[in-house]
Amino acid sequence: MYPMGKVNIKWSPEFAYAIGLITTDGNLSPDGRHVNFTTKDKQLAKLYCKCLGINNKIGRKARGGELEKKYYGVQFGDVIFYRFLEKLGLTQRKSKTMGGVKIPTAFLFDFLRGHFDGDGTFYSYWDPRWRSSFMFYTVFISASEQHIHWVRDTIHEALKIKGHITKNVNNSAYQLKYAKSESLKLLPKLYYDNQAVCLLRKRVKITAALKVNRQAA
Repeated sequence: MYPMGKVNIKWSPEFAYAIGLITTDGNLSPDGRHVNFTTKDKQLAKLYCKCLGINNKIGRKARGGELEKKYYGVQFGDVIFYRFLEKLGLTQRKSKTMGGVKIPTAFLFDFLRGHFDGDGTFYSYWDPRWRSSFMFYTVFISASEQHIHWVRDTIHEALKIKGHITKNVNNSAYQLKYAKSESLKLLPKLYYDNQAVCLLRKRVKITAALKVNRQAA
């Protein structure tokens, strides 16, 4: 049991989801106190605050001096929560060096859903090589090779699906991709409940693709 800081450190589906968001879009300040979260999606920033039970202001900022590229940011200080995140495996300047994250098995897919909402993507298309062939991919992304392999190994242990890892030549990010057959095993675990906290636009996109897939079968 952890002493109470600003964040109530207690595992739940919502708390695990927020840890997934921090793993992808968050960072620990060098001061040993502040936790930062930055996202392009305002709904995600709101979900982050809600899941952690904090009422901090959601700020706006530009990256790289490009005013048209606005981001939403949340920052708060909580030494106890900061140290808790370090014990999970998060570190300063984690983007390219992070390894595994210590997540309770019962909340693994809530964590992965947050991870996916933070930095993942889903896309679908009709394959022109075969008639009525509808394809889709579920993708996890990380700048850390060690971390993306940990995600792959963790999912494989839980679901016995392998995925495949590629490296983005443009920005050196690693992508863990699950094609349709494996996505059909993974997605029901990520979205096991219609009330599960998630980024709505991604769930709507996935739901539409699954409907097309059923109609094409």
